[in-house]
Amino acid sequence: MKVTLITGASGGIGEAIAYKFASIKHNLLLVARNEDKLKTLCNELTIKYQINAQYIVADLGKAEAPKTVFDECQRRGIQVNVLINNAGMGTTGEFYKNHLQAELNMMALNNAAMVSLCHLFLPEMIKNKSGYIINVSSMAGFFPSAFMAVYSASKSFVRTFTQSLTEECQPYNVKVMLFSPGLTSSGFMNSKEMNNDMGKASSNSASTQTPEEVASEMLEAFEKGKTYHISGRRNRMMIKIMSLFSQARLARNSARSKRKLMSH
Repeated sequence: MKVTLITGASGGIGEAIAYKFASIKHNLLLVARNEDKLKTLCNELTIKYQINAQYIVADLGKAEAPKTVFDECQRRGIQVNVLINNAGMGTTGEFYKNHLQAELNMMALNNAAMVSLCHLFLPEMIKNKSGYIINVSSMAGFFPSAFMAVYSASKSFVRTFTQSLTEECQPYNVKVMLFSPGLTSSGFMNSKEMNNDMGKASSNSASTQTPEEVASEMLEAFEKGKTYHISGRRNRMMIKIMSLFSQARLARNSARSKRKLMSH
């Protein structure tokens, strides 16, 4: 059975993506840590859209988790023909004050898990000359962001990796999309690593989208076969403007802006 695999699917953008792809009759395999939420969501999607919705409970921040997910797919006879690497986390604050393990955990989830899942599921897509991978980056992946140093670097990795992989996969009829949302009104900012004075100052003045708006743009980009999409008109305009400035200047401006916000 062919499925669309969505990571980080128990809430926020991931849950909204699940609803959007279920609405076009994709069978789903949802991956996250919260079994209760996954079970409830799968039941709702199955009843509402008359699809097959399954789940696997996994903490993708752990090194062995992507292979566990892959092996379970093999055991169930599941063919992943759309892979959406949505799971991610962030940290904010002065780097030297942040907990090192939190930063490393973020890199494991945002980068290592994504690379592992791509590497595990891509060979079958290439063999079948059919498939689609969507890697979710962030606006923060386009420029240095002071006080979110590791997070912005992790999302920059997602961006460069995905755009490189897009070209590698082109001869095999496998599409790879870089999808970059901006600030979204989800639980992302409520984690202990983000819900602090710096995180609040950074987000208070920012333009936001809802998870449903982000998921709608992803589905539209997917149906058009796109390999690159920034979610939100304002975000797309901002990236065009920022491209006119050096990365060093953007880093300085980021630091000044956040220090000013903190002073208020």
